[in-house]
Amino acid sequence: MTKEIEKNLSKIPIVNWIVKLGKQVRIPGLQGMSLYDVIEMYIIGIVKGALTSRAGGIAFSFFMALFPFILFILTLIPYVPIEGFQEDFLLIIEQLLPPNTAETVHEVIEDIANNRYGGLLSFGFVASIFLMANGVNAILGGFEYSYHVTKMRNILRQYIISMGMAILLAFILVLTVAITLYFEIGIASLKDKGWLADDVFWIEKGQFLFFVLLIFVSVSFLYKYGTKEVKYHSFFTPGSILTTLLTLLMFKLFSIYVLKFATYNKLYGSIGTLLVLMLFVWLNSIILLLGFELNASISRLKRLHLRYNKE
Repeated sequence: MTKEIEKNLSKIPIVNWIVKLGKQVRIPGLQGMSLYDVIEMYIIGIVKGALTSRAGGIAFSFFMALFPFILFILTLIPYVPIEGFQEDFLLIIEQLLPPNTAETVHEVIEDIANNRYGGLLSFGFVASIFLMANGVNAILGGFEYSYHVTKMRNILRQYIISMGMAILLAFILVLTVAITLYFEIGIASLKDKGWLADDVFWIEKGQFLFFVLLIFVSVSFLYKYGTKEVKYHSFFTPGSILTTLLTLLMFKLFSIYVLKFATYNKLYGSIGTLLVLMLFVWLNSIILLLGFELNASISRLKRLHLRYNKE
């Protein structure tokens, strides 16, 4: 797409051959655009889009929204008339958090989850809705400051959309926990009938599948309605697939790092948990932006190709 970049790359041995090969690979659905065009536009967006700075802003706002959101959901748990819902929800929360961090706050989480605090519920409701809207608004703002995005929503409309998306994401989380619980009940029933020999295997695989679907659906939802300009007719996009895969990889590598190499608890004590959580949220914010940049790059290529054909 950029003649100057192509000219510089053509002077580098091996790289120029890769560029030629990438230009020959046509991607379906991009009106004849090549793989090289997508990769070039994607890298330009990452380099010129201040990715880490935007991720830092998202991480701070989302980190501030994380605890009130969990507090509100946990306070609601005793009122949910589903047997075993509390235990499954706590299990998913622990799976979402890095190793050794859930253990630090386990007593507080368990106390809130198993006792009814009316005053805490009313305060948590107001605080969580406000701060979760700020967190989602920071994500949408990070999307709009992409190098490939030129159209933005007004502040009021953006905040209203952020609030609605925050509530819907909370509903998706609770629904995932409920489906996981009924799945476990179904597996136990099949084992009692003698149709399954090992129910633990199926439960573990099912929990992993629902965990992946939770990430994929949440990310796809953010990408589809996150900006005014970058929109796809399909709910599932290349960016959401990339983000889901990178998130799963990051979860695995980050767990290994925390368990094998990190010594934050020896250096900082209990406050080290907050540092690990902040790092964890920041890495997820970067991955979220990487997936969006892929969607934004493809969307801009389509617009440029459409404009070129009209001219």
